Amino acid sequence: MKLVTYQLERERKSRIGVLNQDESWVYPIKSIGVDYDEMEMLIEEIGESELQLLEYTSRKEPYGIAGAAPLGEIHLLAPIPRPKQDVICLGINYMAHAEESARFKKEEFDGKRQYAVYFSKRVNTASADGDPIPGHFDIVDSLDYEAELAVIIRKEAKNVPPEQVKDYIFGYTVINDVSARNIQNRHKQWYFGKSLDGFLPMGPCIATVDSLPYPPKLKIQSWVNGELRQDSNTELLIFDIDHIVSELSKGMTLQAGTIISTGTPAGVGMGFDPPKFLKAGDVVECRVEGVGSIKNTVE
Repeated sequence: MKLVTYQLERERKSRIGVLNQDESWVYPIKSIGVDYDEMEMLIEEIGESELQLLEYTSRKEPYGIAGAAPLGEIHLLAPIPRPKQDVICLGINYMAHAEESARFKKEEFDGKRQYAVYFSKRVNTASADGDPIPGHFDIVDSLDYEAELAVIIRKEAKNVPPEQVKDYIFGYTVINDVSARNIQNRHKQWYFGKSLDGFLPMGPCIATVDSLPYPPKLKIQSWVNGELRQDSNTELLIFDIDHIVSELSKGMTLQAGTIISTGTPAGVGMGFDPPKFLKAGDVVECRVEGVGSIKNTVE
């Protein structure tokens, strides 16, 4: 099942909807009797019976469902437009990306990763599919893209054993972890260079955890101007979802709605020789199999 946050044309009010099975129609959840105004509220409070009702309705034809709208007649927002907390991200969590990162920095890499690298990404407003990516070219000379699978926590998680992690996951979305490499490297940490306004395209939906096999082994790709740049699979994560959530929950309480972006594979701009950084007018598409695709143009 896939859930979206959207607006109707000529409306400012956002709604939550469920996609029908062929993803051509959106059904407003309130017309189904599931009464939540925001996605984070839904994640925190929705019960199993309500989830089952949404799943059942998503398999029905749109006729007779009040407020049902063709996908082409709505404006999708990021599924969680304004996250309450910073996004938790993993750095260099695919081996091939670890290698290309070391080459770019002219560092030696021994092919071993004993511990995960965590950092946070500030997000005032998450961008949706189709929204522009601001280049910030007054301060950025090496704008880069990173296609990632993000995990969304369903309920408060503290001291979760790896074998129980699935029970704490609500679903998945696609993130482009846009990065300013010159700022990232200049400051010797990643927070500023990852957190400029507009640097978190997210979407197009949340695919609920039970809609995909677990653990997810999904093709993950990115294109720039139609050129395939990243082409990998989430089964190649160095530290998998069970490890990530379990390890983080040992030292901090993960709240419902927490977004964890699991890292990007090889093929980012800095990995090429010479590097292929983004410029104004470039179109970046990030796709995760079974979840969806987001496409954004640099301005």
